[in-house]
Amino acid sequence: MPETLADRWQAVQGRIAAACARAGREPAGVRVVAVTKTFGPEQVSEALAAGLRVFGENRVQEAAHKIPLCPGQAEWHLVGHLQRNKARDAVELFRTIHSVDSPRLMEAVQRFAEARGVVMPVFVEVNVSGEGSKCGAAPESVAALLEGANRFMNVNVVGLMTIPPFNVEREAARPFFRKLRDLRDGLRATTGFALDELSMGMSGDFEVAIEEGATWIRLGTALFGPRQSAWKPASADGPAGETPEAGEA
Repeated sequence: MPETLADRWQAVQGRIAAACARAGREPAGVRVVAVTKTFGPEQVSEALAAGLRVFGENRVQEAAHKIPLCPGQAEWHLVGHLQRNKARDAVELFRTIHSVDSPRLMEAVQRFAEARGVVMPVFVEVNVSGEGSKCGAAPESVAALLEGANRFMNVNVVGLMTIPPFNVEREAARPFFRKLRDLRDGLRATTGFALDELSMGMSGDFEVAIEEGATWIRLGTALFGPRQSAWKPASADGPAGETPEAGEA
């Protein structure tokens, strides 16, 4: 793995371009969320200097400590599981939420976005693998979730998100990405939602995800290197009390 973040980002861009060429796509159609779980403001500043602009966090509580310490030009996305009791903080902290998976959570985001006078872009997280341990709406329930979202003026459903089974080989993830794309295509025809965005693909499988239509990929170790021990602000004991969900790798 290249030694510096700038070197790793350059290598990732080359891999994105190659995957796009194989799929007949333009690299500009693929955007990167640099996921900073366990990394601190110093790495965010380094990534900004290298040219990255969009950053992701998995946990609201860690983000609440970290984001105020980071440069203001960073754009923040929530890519991990969102609990309803964290919805207010998520709306305040993040530009986009990738992990809405239930009508009650959608309603909570709407309520707090309306109170702040903003429109929150969200992805519907879909559990395409059917694993009981994973968060996400069942594929067959997404149409009803979108129908319910029609009444919310402060939530903009921009697309779908998924996480394939953990620890599968890169090529083995392809059917799950394809399933999400096919689900999106079917919902476009029946719901009236454009669903232009597909958030899928992480450090170990993002090239396959791009070949299957990803417009957002969520990269952590490919950019920052091996995970560190959990980041903690100097004045706090660190994040706790949230259910983890691996929105990136």
